[in-house]
Amino acid sequence: MDLALKDIRRHLGKFVATIVGVAMLLAIVLVMNGIYQGNIADGVWLIENTRTDLWVVERGRGGPFNESSRMPRDAAKSVAATPGVAAASPLVIYAAQRELGGRSQQFTVIGYDVFGGLGGPGGVVRGRAIEAPHYEMVADRKLGLAPGDKVALGTREYTVVGITQGAVDSGGNPLVYLSLPDAQEVQFQQDNRAVVAARAATLKRLEGAGYSQDQASRLLPLLSSPADTVNAVLVNVAPGADGARVAQHIRDWLYFNVYTSDEERALMLEGRLARMSAVLGLFRALLIIVSIVIIALIVYVLTIEKIRSIATLKLIGASNVVIVRLIMEQSMALTLASFAVAYALRELIAPGFPRTLAFLAHETGITFAVMLAGGVVASGMAVWHALRTPPQLALGG
Repeated sequence: MDLALKDIRRHLGKFVATIVGVAMLLAIVLVMNGIYQGNIADGVWLIENTRTDLWVVERGRGGPFNESSRMPRDAAKSVAATPGVAAASPLVIYAAQRELGGRSQQFTVIGYDVFGGLGGPGGVVRGRAIEAPHYEMVADRKLGLAPGDKVALGTREYTVVGITQGAVDSGGNPLVYLSLPDAQEVQFQQDNRAVVAARAATLKRLEGAGYSQDQASRLLPLLSSPADTVNAVLVNVAPGADGARVAQHIRDWLYFNVYTSDEERALMLEGRLARMSAVLGLFRALLIIVSIVIIALIVYVLTIEKIRSIATLKLIGASNVVIVRLIMEQSMALTLASFAVAYALRELIAPGFPRTLAFLAHETGITFAVMLAGGVVASGMAVWHALRTPPQLALGG
């Protein structure tokens, strides 16, 4: 006779309620695993999905993701002329928050050379890529847009021609792709009244410096025009060329910082993502410890509730093996059932979760093994108490 199964049937309602309670906590652990890996996946998505060999950024900067990088647009021409470079394309990247789809949304704008340049959307699931030099955009599905929608950015209206899926920046915000001139216009465009005020202030400073009104008017366009800058230059190395040598040549002769995609990934993991990953990892470890402690307390309470029954088993000659098996089987049943329910809850939560959840099979397996081992260890206190129970307790002694 399986005493553990018989006891579970006798207190089925309490056992099921306990499973549900523990499963909800374990579900949080599993979701936290997904958040931890999803945070890393989002952080390096753009780096891994931009098909380039080298990232060229401003000298002394760790850009373009961990800090801002500003370079003249013509820097791409100088980089393209470097021996061993097959292609070099300017890239603009910056965060924005505008009214899209009827609500204020945060996103990141990617501006690239749409005519054969690097840095464009890797996979368009609906519609097409940008083909016109102006006023077309590709947006990620998270923004709730569809091909054909019109989006106002500044004083211009852009037509959505394509939709991507899973294209996000390091913060999990969706990406919007524009042609390079359009992205620069959106970035530097000012309100008309602000432009008038700035021009008046500049004229006043020039006149105060001794320039005549005519001279100041001629100098004004040179001083007030928006800077034609980019944030990075993407480089593809020619077949057979030594990428390390090409990068060193750019550093030495053009005075830019150069990173490979692996180095950019390391910068991101060690920089912007490091603190968040540490916090999420700590919470994940704490949740696992708390789950094991709760399972231990539940098993201990279940054992205390039937301590007289255990004493009776001892009185009629049951061996310690029978008693240990009773407690261990209940502990394992509680742990396994709770994990199964938690896994089902995770699958229900994942589709509607606002951030990317990345689940790795081996990580889920490790979590399961830890919880199973924790269930065994958690039974130790209950087993120790049960084995110390005197048989005469069954008689009221």
